[in-house]
Amino acid sequence: MGVILGIESTAHTFSFGGVYTNGKTISSSSALFRPEQGGIHPREAADHHSVLSGSLFKEFISKNKIPVNQIDAIAFSQGPGLGPCLRVGASVARSLADKIGKPLIGVNHCVAHIEIGRLQTGCLDPVLLYVSGGNTQVIARNGNRYRVIGETLDIGIGNMLDKFARTQGIPFPGGPKIEKLSAEWLKEKSSARLDDIILPYGVQGMDLSFSGILTAAIQKVADGHNLQEVCWSLQEHSFSACIEVAERALAHTGKNELLLGGGVACNERIREMSQLMCKERGAGAFWPEKQYCVDNGTMIAELGRKMLKHNIHTKLVDSAIDPSMRTDHAEVVWD
Repeated sequence: MGVILGIESTAHTFSFGGVYTNGKTISSSSALFRPEQGGIHPREAADHHSVLSGSLFKEFISKNKIPVNQIDAIAFSQGPGLGPCLRVGASVARSLADKIGKPLIGVNHCVAHIEIGRLQTGCLDPVLLYVSGGNTQVIARNGNRYRVIGETLDIGIGNMLDKFARTQGIPFPGGPKIEKLSAEWLKEKSSARLDDIILPYGVQGMDLSFSGILTAAIQKVADGHNLQEVCWSLQEHSFSACIEVAERALAHTGKNELLLGGGVACNERIREMSQLMCKERGAGAFWPEKQYCVDNGTMIAELGRKMLKHNIHTKLVDSAIDPSMRTDHAEVVWD
């Protein structure tokens, strides 16, 4: 049985993953770039990816006992993402495709989050709440495109959480630590209310904004508020805004499935909020395993598998990266 190899390199993660042609997933081999201080510098992350690409590929092949001649195609993240990071993944993909003489498939990173979620959960036609470091979008299929119904007007929710964490001396990635501090506060204060510490609520129609809540949360800590309390309020306000827009999207589209995707979808609180909202609406809430919420090569392979089934591949001349690629740039010809 053939394997579609997927290469993910949009930002801090470099990853090889795979999917058999029958849809069975193969866990990724991934390496996360962790800056010593500050945020992600694209060139430093790209250097990290370049140095580790060879050993990571060998690890993936060896761990999963995949003969190179069993690989049917090489899929890679063509965009969106950080330009220097995307170029490393694309270069590795081109080299491998040329060496083994197999098709090259450039895929849309955002659409890959949707397709791995559908494969993992079995949901058919969901609204995707895409909550990641680089982006926050509410997406639904309409005809042969995944349309963006609402999105962040400034920074992604994951980026906002990481920026706040960094101001408090919490290393990257900051989201898991904020989740832990928030849970500790709630355990101590079981009657915590949103009006105990009010932060800006960033819903603007169907769109979202997180820069204001970031500034306000930093100021709350500077004013002497307990860090755990601020973390709890930051999560509650920002997640509530996302769930409100997702609920409105379900109402507008008439769909009855909500799928979470992106690294922030690993957070148990946003999963709980999604489940509560969907239960009240008579809808279903879904999310893939945590290893498939974060950026990973397997999700790239899954989208590549679906494209290959419809004879879609990328000519070398068309394989340039597109850091500004939009979700609705991809034509969806599969069910």
